[in-house]
Amino acid sequence: MFQLRQSDSRNRLLGALAPEDFARLAPALERLPLHLHETLIHAHEPLSHAYFVETGLVSLVAATEGGRIEIGLIGCEGLAGVPLVLGTDRGPFLGIVQGGGEALRVPAGALREAIDASPALRNVLSRYVLSLMIQMGCTVYANAELNVEARLARWILMTHDRLNDGAMPLTHEFMAMMLGVRRTGVTAALYVLTGAGMVRASEGRITVLNRDKLKDLAGDTYGPAEAEYERLLAEA
Repeated sequence: MFQLRQSDSRNRLLGALAPEDFARLAPALERLPLHLHETLIHAHEPLSHAYFVETGLVSLVAATEGGRIEIGLIGCEGLAGVPLVLGTDRGPFLGIVQGGGEALRVPAGALREAIDASPALRNVLSRYVLSLMIQMGCTVYANAELNVEARLARWILMTHDRLNDGAMPLTHEFMAMMLGVRRTGVTAALYVLTGAGMVRASEGRITVLNRDKLKDLAGDTYGPAEAEYERLLAEA
């Protein structure tokens, strides 16, 4: 039977656990491919598993009558299925694979048992939930106050952080859905970012050329959540 060693995991939450807490989860962890546009989590339906992302991206998406918009982004720093950490079995948001990769999934019951048995494990996961809440708050602020170019700059930075890839497979249609804008709005915003030498866009792929310029454009909507994640994880 497969049993993962802690040193083999690329998920930062699993890497931050005390060895005895990782050992509580290890027998229940199952490696799972993440397929692009796959729905891992359905809104308002019981969660059978939580997912520690190893590679790839999972978007938390709010679905409304007006369409879908991304409210949170999860990569190898995090966990998809945070309602289970908070003591409930469902939430109002979708979890959609935005970038293909791999995750380690754990059954809901096994995760709950491990959390109940270890205050230290609960502490690490709860701190991650707080950092995700901060990220979501920054997303709300960005959507309310920034123009499309600045919002796109922030989103590209966050995606680049998690994929750590020079050329990211991002189509105009998908970016428009994640930002909650029209495709023409994304096309115009990408034209601005490309003209300023921040990114290169070609054949459904975005290449980051100048992170500093992207950060300047995104302003204080990018950075605080990332710094808080590092602080909370270090304290844990």
